[in-house]
Amino acid sequence: MKRFLAAAALALLPGFGFSETPCCATGDLGLIIERATGSLLVVDRSDRAAIGRVEGLGDLSHASMTYSPDERFAYVFGRDGGLTKVDMLTHEIVARTIQAGNSIGGAISDDGKLVAVSNYTPGGVKVFDADTLALVADIPAPGKTIGLADLPGRRFIWAVWDSGEAYLGDFSGAEPVITNLGHIGKNPFDAVVTDDAHTYLIGLFGEKGVTAIDLWDDTPKPTRFLNDYGKDKEDMPVYKMPHLQGWAFTEGQFVLPAVGQYDLLWVNRETLEQVATTPVHGQPVFIIAQPASPYVWVNFATPRNGVVQVVDSRTHQVVKTLEPGKAVLHMEFAPRGAEVWVSVRDENKIVIYDTRTFEKKAEIAAQAPSGIFFTARAHQPGL
Repeated sequence: MKRFLAAAALALLPGFGFSETPCCATGDLGLIIERATGSLLVVDRSDRAAIGRVEGLGDLSHASMTYSPDERFAYVFGRDGGLTKVDMLTHEIVARTIQAGNSIGGAISDDGKLVAVSNYTPGGVKVFDADTLALVADIPAPGKTIGLADLPGRRFIWAVWDSGEAYLGDFSGAEPVITNLGHIGKNPFDAVVTDDAHTYLIGLFGEKGVTAIDLWDDTPKPTRFLNDYGKDKEDMPVYKMPHLQGWAFTEGQFVLPAVGQYDLLWVNRETLEQVATTPVHGQPVFIIAQPASPYVWVNFATPRNGVVQVVDSRTHQVVKTLEPGKAVLHMEFAPRGAEVWVSVRDENKIVIYDTRTFEKKAEIAAQAPSGIFFTARAHQPGL
């Protein structure tokens, strides 16, 4: 890691001195979830190396995280209801609470002051002070909450599996204001906010279709689209649900997974009309846009999960198929898109590829790795 001595320069100025923790760059850092051991691997992106490990985070079998605006702290959301605050510089847990029986993800407010967690058991959303993890609000819901994301203005949005509704929570005032945005469809399984925070997209498992909510509208309302996709095909068993935080937005299109099909669906962002279908290797799980390029990268559900494919958003054609190893679970790009890091759970490794040449640049040993999260996420809405 390219460490720097900014603190030394400041120490020469009147009124400034060294802090107890030496200053170093966090922009190169990231965390990789080691799901089998309840640990996090701390990595340096520029050096392509592991530099530490944080243990004692409980059940990370379905875990995600977000970062504070200064990239100093990570907030990890565990499957066992654990919310853990991790110091990126000291590689230590600084706060932890078991806030529910079963949680499924979370988000941090745009000002970095609040951390929200969506829960399966007992359902609902809990909001915590980002500094202390003290409970700020407990918002009940009529079932399992999914698709929790941050919005500008200290707001959060989420959906409920059981009732098929979406909710908007405004935490900018003294008391939270919760608005029911209406019925969005049967059994929403995940949701995502677009990169410009304009649209909230909700995938439906209980029926065909996707729901969009225009977040720039003064009175946001659900709009259904893709109601007929896949009706000319027989659905296959779904072994792993797609993750909508991996839906891609590129070339004026949404790129969405066809649940139960071996297809990508391309939708015009303005009209919400399907413009193309791309047959792929298996059932898509993550579809992630490569920064500064026309390409999206796709991984797949078991049993066809040893492959990653690259698709051109202009032609909707597969241009490259890679085989990193058994059980590819996640991908994360360097912020400018030069590299992609791929977690290979069953071979206990991270594989790093050059995105221009597709050459393997390095491997890093990891214990049953899944999610890869670079600190650059701290500056992206919806992540």
